[in-house]
Amino acid sequence: MVNIIDRRRNPKGKSLANRQRFLRRAKRQVLDAVNEASGKRKVADVAGGEQITIPADGLHEPSFRKSSSRGVREHVVPGNKEYVVGDTIPRPEQGSGGGGREGSPDGEGQDEFTFAVSRDEFLDLFFEGLELPDMIKRQVKKSEQFTQRRAGYSVSGSPSNLNVERTMRNSLSRRIALRRPKGEDIRALEEEIDRLERTGADPERLRELIELRRQQQERSRAIPYIDPVDIRYNRFDQVRQPVSQAVMFCLMDVSGSMTEEMKDLAKRFFMLLYLFLERRYRYVDIVFIRHTHIAQEVDEETFFYSRETGGTLVSPALTMMRDIVDARYPTADWNIYGAQASDGDNTPADNPTTTRLMAESIMPLCQHFAYIEVGNGQVVHMPSDLWRAYDRLAQAGSPLAMRRVRTRGDIFPVFRDLFTPAELRA
Repeated sequence: MVNIIDRRRNPKGKSLANRQRFLRRAKRQVLDAVNEASGKRKVADVAGGEQITIPADGLHEPSFRKSSSRGVREHVVPGNKEYVVGDTIPRPEQGSGGGGREGSPDGEGQDEFTFAVSRDEFLDLFFEGLELPDMIKRQVKKSEQFTQRRAGYSVSGSPSNLNVERTMRNSLSRRIALRRPKGEDIRALEEEIDRLERTGADPERLRELIELRRQQQERSRAIPYIDPVDIRYNRFDQVRQPVSQAVMFCLMDVSGSMTEEMKDLAKRFFMLLYLFLERRYRYVDIVFIRHTHIAQEVDEETFFYSRETGGTLVSPALTMMRDIVDARYPTADWNIYGAQASDGDNTPADNPTTTRLMAESIMPLCQHFAYIEVGNGQVVHMPSDLWRAYDRLAQAGSPLAMRRVRTRGDIFPVFRDLFTPAELRA
């Protein structure tokens, strides 16, 4: 018997079967470790792999062992006054039991198993179960997936596509039109000839019947039961399957009321959202809009790393989002999503305009809109004016989700809560 230990590294972009089996088996422990690791690292580094540690408990596989007692064991165990079944015996102190490590004071502890997950494995686990809500398949032009659709009949094709019903119908029509004699007519004629031959009566009638039988047999052979002209095959056309096409609008407040800590939280959330969309969806456009007292559509680099500041007006960002949808993203072809991050501050005179734009222009266009209110780590007892305005829209049934983020550790749970389908959340 030969035991082979495979220590080869995973091929680039692939995973070995044993590794995948291990990840499936330890999925819960690995996912918990990924969640913990994601809260400690930079959001920009989520796209990389990760060295994670999981408890070794539960990873041991059952095994068979030989028993000298043929399956029957009898043990004599001395009694004690200190332990009962299920108690944990503390690890002996260093040097008293032969162990090389010092035991913990309370006797608790467990070995750990450390391994590295690749970039693809980490992202698959990181975004597992998340999806954009209410995504509808609208667009056909960009689809690269095809399905077969019935498109009538053809005189040539694969035997597996033979349409028996249509073929037999054509055969019957042709035989009726050409007056091909039926098999039962020929059999009845032969029975009559046989009767006349046995009785010897009416020789003239017998000769006529024999001649008629010969003609019918020749006609039957000349007109086949199924002719190649009768055969029909099912024909199929390749039809593009519609794809889910979406656009995500990322709106971020960069005004003077947003401290650097708040901006950092907002940027981390949007970096996570950007990575999620790039990873999970192929046909998703991302539009970045940052605003102070004015709104600007910017590229990814400017959105995440520019340090502009200014006054606070929310309505210009919503107006720009509406105008971009009207100009570039017709709702008949696109799923519209929005995500807004702000500290909740807005010029009081702009609040009515913001509420009206959200209620009349933005919410009717959107499949889903997420509002993230960032803070400086302190508990807020009074909701902001913007939070109260948005909360009224949410209570009225608008597809609006609202969450608060106070620390970096809140980002991942809030993100998962926003984009976990309702059925999985339940």
